[in-house]
Amino acid sequence: MSARPRRSRCRPCEKGRSLSLPSKQQIPVVVLAGFLGSGKTTVLNHLLRHSGGTRIGAIVNDFGAIEIDAMTIAGQVDSTVSLGNGCLCCAVDASELDVFLERLTRPTTRLDVIVIEASGLAEPQELVRMILASENPRIVYGGLVEVVDAAEFDATRLRHPELDRHLAIADLVVLNKADRVGEAELGRTRDTLAGLCEGTAVIPASYGRVAPELFFDCRPKAETVGQLSFEDLCADDGDDHRDHLHTEYESLSFTAEEPMDPRRLMGFLDGRPVGLYRIKGHVHFGAADPHNRYAVHAVGRFLRFYPQPWGRAEERLSRLVFIGSGIDTGRLRQELADCRETTPQDAADEHGMWGVLRYVRDQEA
Repeated sequence: MSARPRRSRCRPCEKGRSLSLPSKQQIPVVVLAGFLGSGKTTVLNHLLRHSGGTRIGAIVNDFGAIEIDAMTIAGQVDSTVSLGNGCLCCAVDASELDVFLERLTRPTTRLDVIVIEASGLAEPQELVRMILASENPRIVYGGLVEVVDAAEFDATRLRHPELDRHLAIADLVVLNKADRVGEAELGRTRDTLAGLCEGTAVIPASYGRVAPELFFDCRPKAETVGQLSFEDLCADDGDDHRDHLHTEYESLSFTAEEPMDPRRLMGFLDGRPVGLYRIKGHVHFGAADPHNRYAVHAVGRFLRFYPQPWGRAEERLSRLVFIGSGIDTGRLRQELADCRETTPQDAADEHGMWGVLRYVRDQEA
């Protein structure tokens, strides 16, 4: 993990290697890490309570305190328990991780996402390595989220200097308990985090309240086809949204009929602002790859593309949703519009896809 390029989060694709995905959609596995007392369990509880129609598999990797965290989350202690809302919870040791990933990814569970709560004393990069090295074809790594206690940040760094190393590989940082410190101290902590994890988004939170949409796709309780977009969350009939969590974030939907230029799009994505927490959708690269559309998934600095064959009658468009805080949506929209291929000369770059393929997990044919 530590040896990988800072931005790519995946191995470069080898020449001649097939880039096809399994026929069924893979389940993203998100690692939720942070030292003891940072609020990881509170964040996980919030995700489970506000899962809506999304089925979450929660794995608690707790090394010696399984009873405490598993009881807090599930109300009972067992290897696998149902939470009554379509979600499941497992309490495991690291050596059992593959076993429970296999169990949770069985088609009968119908899970949409798996969240692993790492032990407060665990090395999160080891869990990340295990997920990346897993031979389970039904999972895909979904990013590392590091939870930090704003009130105890300096003391935690003093006791656990390895925190700096953990932050350096995080894809997203949740600065929890932000309500317990003043604005000056919060600003100083954010400045320190900006230096420790350059380019990584930092989300202030209180009581672990982070919108699930920043971690993974959510679907409505009565979903028929497709995933819930961020705009759908803001469309509840007659509801007052002033006190809702999602009012703290902005969203941008972008659709383009023209193919996207891969080199320009990668320039946009590599330079995206730190306040842009989440990107999802699919991209049409035109003549650069006429056979596939490229699903895109980004959480913080984690980015990956998934080539998928176009449907026979599918309209060839690029559709993307961006979620963030403090972002200039007008500027982002213009920058995205500038990534379109608008002249025949734009499609002549035979090496343009190389930047995209850095973010495609290489797979055997």
